[in-house]
Amino acid sequence: MHTLLVANRGEIARRVLATARRLGWRTVALHTDLDAGALHVTEADVAVRVGSYLDIDEVVAAARDTGAGFVHPGYGFLSERAPFARALAEAGVTLVGPTAEVMDAMGRKDAARDIAVAAGVPVVPSYDLADDPASFAYPVLVKAAAGGGGKGMRVVRSAGEYAEALGAARREASSSFGDDTMLIEKYVESGRHVEVQVMGDTHGHVVHLFERDCSTQRRHQKVLEEAPAPTISDEQRSAITASAVALAAQVGYTGAGTVEFLLDNDSGEFYFLEMNTRLQVEHPVTEEVARVRGERVDLVALQLQVATGEPLGFDQDDVGLEGHAIEARVYAEDSFGGFLPQAGTATLVRWPASVERQGARVRVDHALVSGQEISTAYDPMLGKVVVWGGDREAARTGLVAALDDTAVLGLTTNTGFLRALAAGEEFRDATIDTAWLDRHEVPAPDGYLARVLAAWTQVLLDTGEADAPAGGPAGAPPSGPWHADGWRMGADPAPDTVTLDGTSLVVDRHRGRVDDHEVRTVSVADHTVHLIVDGHAEHAVLDVRSGDVEVAHRGQRWAWQRPDPFADHGPEVGDGSLVAPMPGTVLDVRVEQGQRVAEGDVLGVLEAMKMELALTAPFDGTVTTVDAETGRQVPLGHVLFHVEPSDQEGEQA
Repeated sequence: MHTLLVANRGEIARRVLATARRLGWRTVALHTDLDAGALHVTEADVAVRVGSYLDIDEVVAAARDTGAGFVHPGYGFLSERAPFARALAEAGVTLVGPTAEVMDAMGRKDAARDIAVAAGVPVVPSYDLADDPASFAYPVLVKAAAGGGGKGMRVVRSAGEYAEALGAARREASSSFGDDTMLIEKYVESGRHVEVQVMGDTHGHVVHLFERDCSTQRRHQKVLEEAPAPTISDEQRSAITASAVALAAQVGYTGAGTVEFLLDNDSGEFYFLEMNTRLQVEHPVTEEVARVRGERVDLVALQLQVATGEPLGFDQDDVGLEGHAIEARVYAEDSFGGFLPQAGTATLVRWPASVERQGARVRVDHALVSGQEISTAYDPMLGKVVVWGGDREAARTGLVAALDDTAVLGLTTNTGFLRALAAGEEFRDATIDTAWLDRHEVPAPDGYLARVLAAWTQVLLDTGEADAPAGGPAGAPPSGPWHADGWRMGADPAPDTVTLDGTSLVVDRHRGRVDDHEVRTVSVADHTVHLIVDGHAEHAVLDVRSGDVEVAHRGQRWAWQRPDPFADHGPEVGDGSLVAPMPGTVLDVRVEQGQRVAEGDVLGVLEAMKMELALTAPFDGTVTTVDAETGRQVPLGHVLFHVEPSDQEGEQA
């Protein structure tokens, strides 16, 4: 029996473990102290603690100690680290992936570019660093030769911007990758990101499993991915896929890899960007549409097959396409609040059912359940919602419906943003290019309808009517403890007023209305309500507590305070409190208690997920509270500083 160690965490660890178990392999999971109770740990035959997923020596030792003959790195962490591949080979363990030499060759953009040229693959026109910047045809892109993920990358639009942009990109590249080597290339203003899934075996055979379009991205980070690419011609598809296979063959690639291209919308030309020597986050959309002799593909199974030395067993002519698939990445981030990372406890989680409905098939790859703690220590991706349809529009509308059914309470996610994006005209018409999200703002959803749902449900709960059967209770006799108004025995029950964060709504259960909206209950059970509002079916996931209400509606989470009539309503806190807008680490504290500050002065700096945020004084005044120290971890909403305005000081004097 083969033993596989999965050197990763989260949804990709669960994904790999599922295939390995199906194939009868013995499985080993790794975990840090933060992940001791994670789902991937419970689903493996053996679990081993490590101090870090990035510690090569620890991971290799875990493989050796558990008798694992194979290691699957997933993506991220050590998945594209040539030293890790070498260490495994020296220990007699097989990496489920390419060799260290291939990683070295393709891991650097400059070396990969040379290999692409040798394979006859088109590359982006470039400039030499020794050239005079005044001679460049702007705009140009300066980017790090090592690494990826948008790090060490700047768009330069004039010779006057060049020196500063190059210096900033060098510093970021050196910090992120330990290498400040830069490339200067033509910048394509309007382009589409098209990537090809390739698979090579140890017998010199390479095939492609068609392409994906990942143009919907923000700051070079992918948001929605789909297969096949919706805007390319058959001729372009043939040329791009053939180029990917030629490149993989040129470098002697084995296993699953992705060759990325930039398609220039203006010229129709395509250029090689880079090769990812691992399984991609978006691999499920390829699995959903690719067919080998009519059967769906399992890329992880093919990876394991190749790792054991077996041939792929099929030719390019055996590979076809069926339907269309789109993937949405669900992240712990506030997309409508500056895309700040979020952390905390996911108190209530609802993923859409992995079923086929109305011609669309839903698949969910995730590692998040109710009650789970989310930390900023790791990547903020919580899961992926993938929908297959007979055509692109069936897949798109199916994805919108699946995101409607996705709910995470306790912390904010980007699900509402994804839903709004997928439902929008631009994505529907496939007009979004790689820079669209950097130029446009997706409008935040209006929370009024969610308030209507929350107010109606709160009254049902407060009156004991939430367990009413489908079809009630609107128009049906109320059954709760307050169903009789003692002062109005001869009249209909009085309407209820529900106040959420200062906004009041009048709920008339007898007439079936919330303010001016007609409302009828279909069902209320297990934190989920199905209502008919003004003739339209609406559903939401709610958590109603004594002090607050949380609602997930159309993917977006809303949280409102409920007033406590018995509370001591003292004066409200002024606007001089500076709270942590995201969970993170205090990088710098620049003031002390009693210090006078001017409006805009930096009081401290917070960091989370490699994002730095300066906290500045909202006005002239005196710092009265400093609850921050360098290196300290703080939760979302923690009051770090408080500033009393100068005019208040004068009154006190």
